[in-house]
Amino acid sequence: MRLVIPGGTGQVGTVLDRALTAAGHEVVILTRRPAREREVAWDGRTLGPWAAAVDGADAVINLAGRSVSCRYTPANLREMMDSRVESARVVGEAIAAAARPPKVWLQMSTATVYAHRFDAPNDEATGVIGGGEPGVPRYWSYSVRIAKEWERAQRQAATPSTRKVALRAAMVMSPDRGGVFDVLLRMARLGLGGPVAGGAQYVSWIHEDDFVRAVRFLIDRDDLDGPVNLAAPAPLPQRAFMRALRTAWGMPVGLPATTWMAEIGALALRSDTELLLKSRRVVPGRLLDAGFAFERPHWPEAAADLVRQVRAR
Repeated sequence: MRLVIPGGTGQVGTVLDRALTAAGHEVVILTRRPAREREVAWDGRTLGPWAAAVDGADAVINLAGRSVSCRYTPANLREMMDSRVESARVVGEAIAAAARPPKVWLQMSTATVYAHRFDAPNDEATGVIGGGEPGVPRYWSYSVRIAKEWERAQRQAATPSTRKVALRAAMVMSPDRGGVFDVLLRMARLGLGGPVAGGAQYVSWIHEDDFVRAVRFLIDRDDLDGPVNLAAPAPLPQRAFMRALRTAWGMPVGLPATTWMAEIGALALRSDTELLLKSRRVVPGRLLDAGFAFERPHWPEAAADLVRQVRAR
């Protein structure tokens, strides 16, 4: 297949590009700073010569958007919103203008669209969309709004010949440096990987291999469209999540952290406590119903595999 990945130079894009290229597919990356022959320049906002890459492609997988690993200042939140909505809009315009539009458009979204909750898991059919939950910081609602607008931009695109899927992805765990697993493992190795604010909040995740397999599955299955949760079927509380990671590395100690301690740590990492404190209990209802089989459905085994890869590196 010929696959176009806007925003394909980040962590998730690197995972997909590596796996799909190794499988023999032609992968074209749209990026603001092209450095390789198969990378094409775009600005993520306006149509340009890059749109020719979309014409005749088998699939577009749009991952573009400012990283969420930042301080959630008003300026950064606005950039997170604009970079996602505008890139989705212009990808839709390119598909609409194509003489040979791709068969499928996979648009990155986020599991953050669901409510902060502990009582029940969120699948696509019965999950509670977030926004305005009592007792949580007000700005968390803006993250949900970003997710809604992101999906709306794809949904409203006039692309009748192209199937559209919104990937409500949990954290993609890979052994690559600079990714979310790298950060969490570093904390565990330093003895800081204990429960945060009690550790009852759920962590949803997906191993990089299952993420790639799910993307391939969704490209091939022409009966699936709309929102699809990309998350392992067994989310677990943060305290258990970090305990399994410490066990995989062989670190017996994980110091706990209060909310204010987490805020100091997030400030030092130039990140935000929402990424640590929001309970994301997300399950892949539609994938499982469609017959997708996870190779790494449980975190202890997935963490052990990722640690093996890190040690081998």
